[in-house]
Amino acid sequence: MRTKSLKKNRINVVTLGCSKNVYDSEVLMGQLKASGKDVVHEEEGNIVVINTCGFINNAKEESINTILEYVQKKEDGEVDKVFVTGCLSERYKPDLLKEIPNVDEYFGTTELPGLLKALGADYRHELIGERLTTTPKNYAYLKIAEGCDRPCSFCAIPLMRGKHKSTPIEDLITEAEKLAAKGVKELILIAQDLTYYGLDLYKKRNLAELLEALVKVEGIEWIRLHYAFPTGFPMDVLDVMNREPKICNYLDIPLQHISDSILKSMRRGTTKEKTTRLLKEFRVAVPDMTIRTTLIVGYPGETEEDYQELKRWVQEMRFERLGCFTYSHEENTHAYNLEDNVPEEVKQERANEIMEIQAQISWELNQEKIGKTFKVVIDRKEGNYFVGRTEYDSPDVDNEVLIDATKTYLKTGEFTTVKITEAADFDLYADVLN
Repeated sequence: MRTKSLKKNRINVVTLGCSKNVYDSEVLMGQLKASGKDVVHEEEGNIVVINTCGFINNAKEESINTILEYVQKKEDGEVDKVFVTGCLSERYKPDLLKEIPNVDEYFGTTELPGLLKALGADYRHELIGERLTTTPKNYAYLKIAEGCDRPCSFCAIPLMRGKHKSTPIEDLITEAEKLAAKGVKELILIAQDLTYYGLDLYKKRNLAELLEALVKVEGIEWIRLHYAFPTGFPMDVLDVMNREPKICNYLDIPLQHISDSILKSMRRGTTKEKTTRLLKEFRVAVPDMTIRTTLIVGYPGETEEDYQELKRWVQEMRFERLGCFTYSHEENTHAYNLEDNVPEEVKQERANEIMEIQAQISWELNQEKIGKTFKVVIDRKEGNYFVGRTEYDSPDVDNEVLIDATKTYLKTGEFTTVKITEAADFDLYADVLN
């Protein structure tokens, strides 16, 4: 028997995948709200929009399972309509139409106007920066470019997101001002490749100029850089980072590997020597910088020797933050032509070992913080602790500062100064300095 949904014409947007998808969902929700629609994020609604990820196997699996879950709810009469958008439907639309036909409509990553039309809304170009943010009120993502021109062999992003396209500086300033007016204090700059920003619009790498403009936005206290590419990194960014206190001494720069033969096969356009030199230049230019990187193990042809070289390099470089992933063999990428010849269990063992080494490095670096004072922003309260971050930590992926909530009252979204009293692998414990 069909049961009528209690919340008629309420649109529930479900977001899977990375921060770029979070941003896209927020833009979609802003447009829907401007058209007078009742829209929620991951709450109950009788119309569901699933913003999918299609990057690697685990993400694709999660996206497919979520689609199947909502299609079942539609069949059971719990929801009326299911729409799918994002990277998975951009990449696999014909397959999805065939395999899961009970979805009302599939849309790719560039089909926002069409999706809005299907939801009974109009796309309004003048709504620059009008997003319904889904992150805690103190921080928001600012997507400065879409797509990617890099030829990395393992990566499917250009298939799903297209060529690199920078957003003009004036549009980003408008957006930042609107976010600041809503109480956002930290901007996390994201793109598939921050390093490339401006080349298409201004015929030069223009990230430094964008930062110079963003620091002038009143109310913004921290600006954080995510996903820079090592080749062609604009070194003038480091001058701005040094000069401008609002720009966090933090850089997320995915390096993927260090063996020259693997880097060449990955088509990364760099070498071990160049990468190591670049990181040393970072350390000299901004001695206080926290560097976050991500690595891939188990890439086709990765020998034990390649892996041991990577392991030694991780021990030597002592990254403040590091994530390690197992290689995912993705169709239509350049690396798909290679034999995926590292067994899954070996990939996993290698990833686990790198993360064990990193946990030890992180513990040692954290011990050095005991007794020191830091400015932290309070993101949330969890149990008996207020949970905050220093400028050296990004939300969800990095270290957190735990402050005893039975001793002190703090407001989420506010900054405070603390002294570190204890340190674990990835958590710091602190007392508030009055």
